Amino acid sequence: MKPRLCKAGVQLREQFDDTFPDRDRSSDGWIADARHRAGGTSDHIPCSSTGYVRAVDLDRDVSGKAKPDLMPDIADQLRLLAKTDKRIKYIIFESKICSAKSAWRWRTYTGINKHRHHMHVSFSIKGDQDGSFFNIPLLGGSL
Repeated sequence: MKPRLCKAGVQLREQFDDTFPDRDRSSDGWIADARHRAGGTSDHIPCSSTGYVRAVDLDRDVSGKAKPDLMPDIADQLRLLAKTDKRIKYIIFESKICSAKSAWRWRTYTGINKHRHHMHVSFSIKGDQDGSFFNIPLLGGSL
């Protein structure tokens, strides 16, 4: 089965691109490289039964000029939305991770990649088919 990004991942990436057309994309990614595949467990690895990849990395430099750094605020808005949006499985950014496991509070992330150059968003199986809009103010949504 050919790998494809889940619909929630496509939607989130499109919202970043629409809101910040000149953003840096050098740390963007969605499909596992050899390092991810060697580890065996990553949402960047395509699901064997559907082909869906349930993770996306988005470069932190949304301005295209490195300043202002809006990604901490975007990550936090996405964290707050995740309390009710069941498509979001977890978020990693700036050596912190949040998920339903911690009631969507940031906690220390101890993985090798500290995610300082990009934000990682993993999606649940619900994100495979649900590509609806992410209602976050910094990405075109409203309060």
